[in-house]
Amino acid sequence: MTKWQKIVHFVQYDLWRKTSSELKDGKRAKRVGFGVLKTIILVVRGFNSKQLNTTANALTYNLVFAIIPILAMILAIAKGFGFSEVIEGHLQQSMLGETNIMPEVMAMVNRYLETAQGGTFIGIGLLILIWAVYSFFRNVEQSFNTIWDVKQSRSVFRQLTTYIAVLFLVPVLVIATSGMSIFIHTTMESIPLAGSLHHWHSLIVRLVQFVVAWIVFLWMYMAIPNTKVHFRSAIFPAVMMGTLFQLLQMLSMYVIVFLGRTSIVYGAFAAIPIIMMWLQWTCLLILIGAEMSFAIQNNEQFEYERDLETMSRRYKDFLTLYLLHRIILRFENDQTPYTATELAHENNVPIRLVINLLNRLTETGLLRTVYVEQQEDKTYQPALDTHKITVGMVTDRIDRQGSEEFLRGATPEMHAFWQRYQQLKDEHNTLKNIRLDELNP
Repeated sequence: MTKWQKIVHFVQYDLWRKTSSELKDGKRAKRVGFGVLKTIILVVRGFNSKQLNTTANALTYNLVFAIIPILAMILAIAKGFGFSEVIEGHLQQSMLGETNIMPEVMAMVNRYLETAQGGTFIGIGLLILIWAVYSFFRNVEQSFNTIWDVKQSRSVFRQLTTYIAVLFLVPVLVIATSGMSIFIHTTMESIPLAGSLHHWHSLIVRLVQFVVAWIVFLWMYMAIPNTKVHFRSAIFPAVMMGTLFQLLQMLSMYVIVFLGRTSIVYGAFAAIPIIMMWLQWTCLLILIGAEMSFAIQNNEQFEYERDLETMSRRYKDFLTLYLLHRIILRFENDQTPYTATELAHENNVPIRLVINLLNRLTETGLLRTVYVEQQEDKTYQPALDTHKITVGMVTDRIDRQGSEEFLRGATPEMHAFWQRYQQLKDEHNTLKNIRLDELNP
């Protein structure tokens, strides 16, 4: 085996054969290294399989149409609290403020608000405004749910409350950032002989902007997917992508100013393609961060992935019997029932396989799920008298699990063969020594 083949084999098999429970007993550096490498591989795979680049392009397209209604809603909320000038000032200081299209954007926003508020069309205008904002946020949520393999979206009521919370959160963060900047500036000015410290003012303000970006990204990664996202899974992607977002904005502002001064290629319209690229890369950063959060939280789900795809039926039956045996032993010893996670970690078995096998045993009526005070997750106990459970009973129930005789076009010969098969199976309990020609009807 060549060196390259060894690397490929390690990435495909050996890396995933180290379970989290095994790595916990090893060196911290090795555990962190394996976790980082697994996360990188899962993010790259997710980027390709879930077509994040295409999704980012679609979100950019949606955002272009929704940006005016979103800004209109934010300014309307801010105006209701008397902070519209703060929001407008912040927009002027942002990347849009460096472009020659900012006055046009604000004019469109004001016309949008006037149309929604006045005349016969107040109801229709308001509905269009709300629908444009709702559609964009719903598309964002669906993109996050796809990344997290969540099949069901929130109810319409929960969607509306979440989206409204976002629209209230943005003005609050902008006002808090502006207030912090004013406080820092005032404090620096009031310090005697602090002239040498004044050059730190812009640096501190910039740091505040980075922190606000981290908070926003952290909120997105934890709140938008319709599933429970752990803080430890979202914090690193939030900091990383929030930082990249700020750097991307600074770079875009520099390019816009440079092109505006030199008037090359696009001349007065130089800002438009840069803004479009900025929006597209922003959407892509957000999605990559969500994929990274998913990979960090679900590292264990991909352990022994290639091996599970090629696992023999015999070995799968063995693991099923072994897990059932462990659950019965704990039950007979009058101990707290196992959770799926405990079974996986105690026996160094992939958590995804354990859940799959326990679901099989539950569906066949051999196990039942119970909730106990000491455990947050559901636990498993035998559903039958443990002294009556035999290996034959387990394998027979597993064999019978699922639908049978569903082929509508089955021939009479096939039906007769099936009847003979069941008859011999019931008579001999096994077909191990039955010749195939004996199955002839």
